[in-house]
Amino acid sequence: MTELRIDQLESPVGTITLVAHGETLCALDFFGPAGTREFDPAGMRERLATRFETPRFTEADDPARLTSRLRAYFAGRLDALDDIAVDPGGTPFQQQVWKALCDIPCGQTRSYRDVAEAIGNPNATRAVGTANSRNPIGIVIPCHRVVNADNKLGGYAGGLDNKRWLLTHEGALLA
Repeated sequence: MTELRIDQLESPVGTITLVAHGETLCALDFFGPAGTREFDPAGMRERLATRFETPRFTEADDPARLTSRLRAYFAGRLDALDDIAVDPGGTPFQQQVWKALCDIPCGQTRSYRDVAEAIGNPNATRAVGTANSRNPIGIVIPCHRVVNADNKLGGYAGGLDNKRWLLTHEGALLA
């Protein structure tokens, strides 16, 4: 049985649900504010059940100090998320894309093509977009830092207002 510890916090981008396996963040999603997606705890648990053998979900207060680090990030300490250990699962290609996302410095953006080139596959722009959309650890694996080639925000599973807020918070967009 695999113990997965769950915590939630309120943030400027909505309610964040995070899941830790030991000291490693294995899922993070956010829901709200009004007008954006609603929380689907069954869906999150289902996705994690495909990755972990016989998972047991328990509520925890600040597992691996992850909740504290997210609060620090939202309070303005932008480096608070930098060295969080993550285990997003995924295919080898997705893992390669998600690793490249982590190499995008806070306060900067990259295009989908830039990410495709960074992983050595410049023709994989659409596949990079698909991998980006399936990122199971939003914010910490910073898929919000990827924009269209024309620097427009493009899509974002957490909602464009939240993407705009995150990029403004990090100094990548002017308020």
